[in-house]
Amino acid sequence: MNDTIRSMRETAGLSQTQLAERSGVVQPNIAAYESGRRRPSAQMVERLRKAMRPLPHEALDQHRDELKALAAEFGLTNLRVFGSARRGTDTPSSDLDVLVTRGPAVGLLTIAEFSLAAERLLGVPVDVVTDGGLPAEHPILQSAVAA
Repeated sequence: MNDTIRSMRETAGLSQTQLAERSGVVQPNIAAYESGRRRPSAQMVERLRKAMRPLPHEALDQHRDELKALAAEFGLTNLRVFGSARRGTDTPSSDLDVLVTRGPAVGLLTIAEFSLAAERLLGVPVDVVTDGGLPAEHPILQSAVAA
């Protein structure tokens, strides 16, 4: 188990300190799990595993161009980001909030399919909002920035 936690952490590109910050588990405990001095419960392993996922803003940074191309394939344009990923306050349990403009032939099922495809691409949950029905002063429109 200790090799598994260490290898997952290293694969995620995180230090023990970074993993501690993301998971809320103190760094000495992570070190003890990795060295084999302590045995983590299944729940703790899952907590650490979730904390090792990329943050939504990190996933976006890694796959920005691919996400824009994917949106275009689904007839979506003007890709923007709002919420915690835009503010830089996202956590491992956050989703990526995306605002898009949909083409005239794009319906709800297409938007749902794009959301699932975006989740597969990024490895994080994606929430898609279309701008068509939002009034100009809506907080989402006011806060969203180009992806």
